[in-house]
Amino acid sequence: MLYYTVIFALIVTMSLALVRAILGPTVYDRVLAVNMFGTKTVLLLSVISFYFNRPDFLDLALAYALINFIGVLAVLRFFRGRALDEHTDAEVQS
Repeated sequence: MLYYTVIFALIVTMSLALVRAILGPTVYDRVLAVNMFGTKTVLLLSVISFYFNRPDFLDLALAYALINFIGVLAVLRFFRGRALDEHTDAEVQS
């Protein structure tokens, strides 16, 4: 019964993170929500791994966590570079 409760709570928080990613007012709110969704996915995979007694799912969760981390860093670097380019263009025009 505890596993079902944890899985349900994780799915609820994942859906809230998805809503935040869609409705977030800024890009950084959306990136943070996507990062939180990825973290909750890793937790969900871990709980499912313990529930079904499949330790190989933990390897999958670890790989997903690394991909999530690298992806968030790449997106933040992209938007930071874009913001710096816009700032430089504004200085050149004035």
